[in-house]
Amino acid sequence: MARKVLKLASWTGAALAASGFYLYSNKYLDPNDFGAVRVGRAVATTAVISYDYLTSLRSVPYGSEEYLQLRSKIHDLFVSFDDTPLGAASLAQVHKAVLRDGRTVAVKVQHPKVQSQSSKDILLMEVLVLAVKQLFPEFEFLWLVDEAKKNLPLELDFRNEGRNAEKVAQMLKDFDFLKVPRIYWELSTKRVLLMEFVDGGQVNDRDYMERNNIDVNEISRHLGKMYSEMIFVNGFVHCDPHPGNVLVRKCPGTGKAEVVLLDHGLYQVLTDEFRLDYCRLWQSLIWTDMEKVKKYSQRLGAGDLYPLFACMLTARSWDSVNRGIGQAPVTATEDAEIRNNAANYLPQISQLLNHVPRQMLLLFKTNDLLRGIEAALGTRASASSFLNMARCCIRALAAHKKKNSRSLFRRTQISFREAFNLWQIDIHELILRVKGLRLASWVLALLCRMLPTSY
Repeated sequence: MARKVLKLASWTGAALAASGFYLYSNKYLDPNDFGAVRVGRAVATTAVISYDYLTSLRSVPYGSEEYLQLRSKIHDLFVSFDDTPLGAASLAQVHKAVLRDGRTVAVKVQHPKVQSQSSKDILLMEVLVLAVKQLFPEFEFLWLVDEAKKNLPLELDFRNEGRNAEKVAQMLKDFDFLKVPRIYWELSTKRVLLMEFVDGGQVNDRDYMERNNIDVNEISRHLGKMYSEMIFVNGFVHCDPHPGNVLVRKCPGTGKAEVVLLDHGLYQVLTDEFRLDYCRLWQSLIWTDMEKVKKYSQRLGAGDLYPLFACMLTARSWDSVNRGIGQAPVTATEDAEIRNNAANYLPQISQLLNHVPRQMLLLFKTNDLLRGIEAALGTRASASSFLNMARCCIRALAAHKKKNSRSLFRRTQISFREAFNLWQIDIHELILRVKGLRLASWVLALLCRMLPTSY
């Protein structure tokens, strides 16, 4: 019985991960890793492609006669095909290969039996969540099952992933620092996806960046711009930015730092109403307008729990939210306070997650993963990241107002107001940089005075 209770408690921890809090020495918990087919990490298998183009995928013993037959079929299409996967997860694994025409490709292959097993996994998840509900009536975790039922079929169809990749590449085409691998549709199916092979280091690998002269702060700014554009302006959000899905490299052609975005199976589409309220909420948080923080938190379903909602969204304490989230970086003391309070407020967190729009759930997860990357890079809660968010919020709200205005004079007014607000942010950012330079000069002068005089 104790073992069963322990297992159920682990599911409680899964729900907590979606709340925006992080536990266990900043190792972020991913709710998708606990539900559906994401129950645990799949080990790298010796499965090979038995061409989903013709048949279904199968796993065969390495070195067997059937394996050698399938291997010969692969050689009809590829000059080379690496048996050892570049990476393996719960749904699929990726192999490096070279096509007959010389193109180097990444081949994403869905694990055998994932399709048939997924419905059983969701059922198991539903049973466990209902069991938690029986043991702890105050906890509401049924949203986990609803989200799994909605998102899993999309993730299992790799054609959907390919379409998402092309959509986000077109949507963010003006970002010359972003690389989305090209999809090769002529060789892709529902369970096999062929794409351009792009190499790089994981986005949280500071050593890789130092070896390749890549500026950590520049990469952090790129990530902030990219996700602010997705969330606030377009409402089409890549929701799985863990380090394995976000690479960095020096662009071979230009030598500039580049962010490579992979794994486009899970996206959240935001409604205009939600997106605009979310913009207004973040504007209020950035500029410390607490009345509007309350107003827009409640419009997003937080009710009287709006202080908790603001803390979950920013991963900051309520004191920091009131002082201004851009005024000071996160301290170790504040981190400890958040971790301690997370367990104490679990019933309220559960209640809140059950009432906010479903769109918010994946945004919580996305925010957590991005904060994990920032923490690894040492760039968390920088003022520039908040200013980039503010720029996107201003542009998004202005575009909405212009779209709904029939008067040319009114649209011109909105454009001038937008330009003025963006100019104010530029001035504010310039002031912060000047202050930073002055502080650096002051510290340098102080160090020079402290050094012993040479004789």
